[in-house]
Amino acid sequence: MKTSIRHALQVVCLIVALMPWPAAAQSQATPTNTPPSASPGASPGASPGPSAGEAAPRIGPITGLVLPRYVALRASKVNLRTGPGLRYPIDWVYMRSGLPVEIIDEFETWRRIRDWEGSIGWVHQNMLTGDRRALVVGKQRLLRREPEERAPGLALLEPGVIGRLSRCAGGWCELKVKGIEGWLREDEIYGVAPGEDVR
Repeated sequence: MKTSIRHALQVVCLIVALMPWPAAAQSQATPTNTPPSASPGASPGASPGPSAGEAAPRIGPITGLVLPRYVALRASKVNLRTGPGLRYPIDWVYMRSGLPVEIIDEFETWRRIRDWEGSIGWVHQNMLTGDRRALVVGKQRLLRREPEERAPGLALLEPGVIGRLSRCAGGWCELKVKGIEGWLREDEIYGVAPGEDVR
């Protein structure tokens, strides 16, 4: 990741280039049976299903936590598999720690996730953390001092920048990026459900 910081009109513009996005990986493993919700051999991008705003919340059968819910990748290398187990092929390899993803199903120690592009697959629970992160999406976004449109800007964030999510309320979310804390609208980021109250 390369970072360039410049000062202009008392606005610190933080331009952060994208880190490598998921790269395809191959595996010779062949699944023997299919537990509920697994799709061995299918592309993780196929049939992404409803988003968090469309799906009715339910309780995870393993953790007892609400589904869907947002978490983040714990490791800098995470294998996305077609089913919940090491015998299932690897479809993608994520190469970015802290990337927010959405848990949509559970099976034993495996979690079915969906990423910001709609790709779906299974990862082991140890590869995930409950620390909330947010991914800047769409275009450059102005990180504001207060949760309002007229608030002065603190940093200009490139799409793909990841920040630590502190809280969300009233359609605004507070993030910390490279030591700078400020606010973005929830529709400018991925990693929070529409209208979600994060504390």
